[in-house]
Amino acid sequence: MLDAYSSTVTGVVRSAAQAVVHIKVLKRIQEPRTKKIVEQFAFGSGFVISSDGYIITNNHVIESYDSVRVIFGDGQEFTATLIGTDPSTEIAVIKVYHNELYTLQLVDSGLLEPGQIAIAIGNPMGLHHTVTAGVVSATGRSLRASNGRLIDDVIQTDAAMNPGSSGGPLLNSEGKVIGVNTAVLSGAQGLCFAVSSNLTAYIAGQLILKGKVRRAQLGVAAQPVNLTQRIIEANQLKTKTGVYVYEINSSAGINNSQIKEGDIIVEFEGYPVSSVDNLHKFLNENVIGVKISLGILRNYRKQFISVIPGEIDLP
Repeated sequence: MLDAYSSTVTGVVRSAAQAVVHIKVLKRIQEPRTKKIVEQFAFGSGFVISSDGYIITNNHVIESYDSVRVIFGDGQEFTATLIGTDPSTEIAVIKVYHNELYTLQLVDSGLLEPGQIAIAIGNPMGLHHTVTAGVVSATGRSLRASNGRLIDDVIQTDAAMNPGSSGGPLLNSEGKVIGVNTAVLSGAQGLCFAVSSNLTAYIAGQLILKGKVRRAQLGVAAQPVNLTQRIIEANQLKTKTGVYVYEINSSAGINNSQIKEGDIIVEFEGYPVSSVDNLHKFLNENVIGVKISLGILRNYRKQFISVIPGEIDLP
């Protein structure tokens, strides 16, 4: 059995490693004391998804970069072009202009089950093509992105990761991508996370086609609030919490004139809203510029208002 396991892992590495790259990022920063501009290098991982040079990595690997270099297993090094990045899911796509590259295939992560073999390849601490293996510990986890949004559909694994592993592939026993290695829970052992291949495929496709992922916004600042049992029963609510609006900002494409400060959002097009993260899920590309119905509590009484979400204008 151990020989079979060993053969599986080595077979995956043999077929997949040539598509895994080492990413070297140059950042120029100003020293606070001397005001001099100094160069700093950061490192991460990525993998090729098309023979003409598209590469998936993590947003935080290339964030605030001045130049990005991609180093392949055979030593070839190329300057990469940024295609697009999505801080809300930690996925980024870069491209090198080189043909006939080895590629990796993303498979349906919805078919994953805890206990399946999970193999990570990356460049932790600058150590090229480091291989670790474990299992899929759980699926359907959530992870907080650097911009505060919640990433859903995250895979938990015990395949060891370290700084520099970010952006590398998490592979199944067939050498196909089930996730993008993204985070390690500090202070714990064996708690590592990868953005699922299904979410990655969607985000990468949007970045390649449009350069960004479109999302909607209501133009409000809000926070979760607990509701009393009396309010819940009196208004026949389906949630014990809501989203309290404490600031309203209008910008182009948003019509939020019916929202007032102090309103508590409890429904979005008939679906219960219990948290800001929950509300973010409904604010997708499909509702940009579309009149939608919000269920709110105003003076603790439920009523419905209409709003037209606008598009988040990311730099």
